[in-house]
Amino acid sequence: MAYPFFSLSKTHRVAPIDFVAGGVSIRVEAVPDHGMATIWDADILIWAASQIVEARDTGLRTSRLMVATPYEILRFIGRGTSLRDYQRLKAALDRLQSTTVCTSIRQPAEGRRHRFSWINEWKERTDRGGRPDGVELIVPDWFYQAVLDNALVLTIDRAYFDLTGGLDRWLYRLVRKHGGRQRNGWRFDFHHLHLKSGALSPFKRFAFELRDIIRRQPLPGYTLSLEIEVGGRMLLAFEPAPACGYPVNSVVPSGTRGHVPSGTGPSCHREPKQALTHGVKTEIRAPNLDSNSESNFLERARDVQNSHQGTIGALGPAGKGDENAAPPEALDPGSGGAR
Repeated sequence: MAYPFFSLSKTHRVAPIDFVAGGVSIRVEAVPDHGMATIWDADILIWAASQIVEARDTGLRTSRLMVATPYEILRFIGRGTSLRDYQRLKAALDRLQSTTVCTSIRQPAEGRRHRFSWINEWKERTDRGGRPDGVELIVPDWFYQAVLDNALVLTIDRAYFDLTGGLDRWLYRLVRKHGGRQRNGWRFDFHHLHLKSGALSPFKRFAFELRDIIRRQPLPGYTLSLEIEVGGRMLLAFEPAPACGYPVNSVVPSGTRGHVPSGTGPSCHREPKQALTHGVKTEIRAPNLDSNSESNFLERARDVQNSHQGTIGALGPAGKGDENAAPPEALDPGSGGAR
């Protein structure tokens, strides 16, 4: 879900999100009492998607109606289980239920819109003795049908739940969707990312936060870098982070300056990349023209060789332009993203 469906701030937001790009339109509205659903509230939807996919894969009948204990949900999404955490979970359910989305994504006819809330309804359950017995919720058909489509669901790294910044989380979703495991990754213009994030902060502040993310490198499984064109346009580039799968000797030459001790930071195969790229590069990352044309630079299409035809689906439901893709696994984060 690389589109701006959620607030990226924990502050109370009632200002709507309006996004239009190509044939895709999204409007997200909130009520003053609860505010807009946040990207942290969306963790509940990740849990819901994982339960639907797991039930389907084990041969059980799936349903939009789901029942669970707060403890199960909180543990899955990496939260605590104190009374305060239970209260926050209920507040998140309220925001998901009261936030409405109107979108053209995945509509069969041009100009059609689908309006829904992230949760149709929810309630607390009690047993015969009146004691709490979990929660019951109903997810919307738009979300449910997307989860059942393998091309629109990806695994995520469990470290995603440890990301504390809203922009960090949204950027991981974007990178996970567009980059996948493409060898050379992709890149995006800062201004386009600002528009697509739905953030309320001015562009100058947004660009500052992006540069800070590049400095911190918090996204699990991906390396970010900043590229600046001759005209001064800033590009966010990303590619899968290299990993060492086997033990190595105490010293690995690996073609870098000097020697690289085994077990070092990002890779034992090559020298770590600098976050800021200066000078002339001999290789240009393809801009993902096939699967996300509205997110890249059509004017550069003649100059960029897009050698990667495969694309990756979104975290949950995706939209036209971003959803033309792929693979296949359930969105149930485990170790390394496995169910």
